[in-house]
Amino acid sequence: MFDEKATTPYAAALLRVALGVLFLAHGGLLKLGTFGLAGTMQFFGSIGYPPLLGAAVAFAEILGGLALIAGLWVRWVSLALVPVLLGATLQHLPVPVLLGATLQHLPAGWLFSAPGGGWEFPAFWTVALLVQAGLGAGAWALYPARPAGAGPRAAAA
Repeated sequence: MFDEKATTPYAAALLRVALGVLFLAHGGLLKLGTFGLAGTMQFFGSIGYPPLLGAAVAFAEILGGLALIAGLWVRWVSLALVPVLLGATLQHLPVPVLLGATLQHLPAGWLFSAPGGGWEFPAFWTVALLVQAGLGAGAWALYPARPAGAGPRAAAA
C-alpha cells in the first residue's frame, strides 16, 4: 500500500523538523527564554555539571535545532546532539565516569512527569536522533553544496 522509496524521504523530513523544533523549544524558549542564561548555568552547576556547560548546551540546542529544521549537516548534527540527550538522561559524562555517576533523570523513574523528571523522554529523544542520523535529511533539506528548492533528496543520500 505504501511505496517505501516514495514516503521515506518525507518521513525523514518530518522527523528532522520535529526534532529541530524540540531542540529550539528546549534550548531557546526554555533554557534562555524561561530560565535565562544565568539560571540555566546555575541549574547545571547544581546537578554537578560545570555551569558553562549549561550555556554550551543551550546554544548547541538552538544551533542544532536550526540546522535540523533547515536540513543542514543532518547526520552530523544528529550525532553531535546525542551526548546532550545522554547528559539529560544521566548526569555525568564522559562515558568512563558513567559507572559511578550520580544520575539525573534515571532515579526519578519512568515518567517524565514524576518529580525530578523521568528518563523515558530523553532516552527516546536519543534514539530518535540516532534514527535521524541513519535516515539522513530526507526531503526539502538544504545542503551546503545544494541550492534550495532543488527538490526532495532521498533519505539514504
